[in-house]
Amino acid sequence: MDWESPLSWDADSAVETIARLARHGTADVPVYAIGADRRVASRPFDVAGSPIFVAEGIFAAEIVEECRRRGLLAGAYALRRPRGATFLRRLARDLAEQRKAPRVLLRRGVALLREEPAVLRRQTGLGAEAARAREVLRRVADLLPGHPHQH
Repeated sequence: MDWESPLSWDADSAVETIARLARHGTADVPVYAIGADRRVASRPFDVAGSPIFVAEGIFAAEIVEECRRRGLLAGAYALRRPRGATFLRRLARDLAEQRKAPRVLLRRGVALLREEPAVLRRQTGLGAEAARAREVLRRVADLLPGHPHQH
């Protein structure tokens, strides 16, 4: 299975899970085994009374429009970071977690490195705003009640 493809993901279920988290503060979320190429379980997730929660992932932009339509969205961002840094972080994570054979991880990592500009264009085309990590963190912090820069 190509875990980098939106076809590997259940967008409708993700939106419903976000809606449950927003309404009730808890929902069951899937657990995937990347090495096994499949979903292996579900686990409870609780936002523990937090005033906001952040949903992130490569496919987050796929549901921006629906989350916005349902009033579930405070912001949507696609991280803009140096491609080499992303490549090294991904490779280190995947090697540490032994997700696949090192040769496969390296080959896939190089392919993703080349595809990254197109991925960012797709995400912004779906409604996410491209921003650096520091800017995203500032904007999320601004959403917190009592934050000194809150508008």
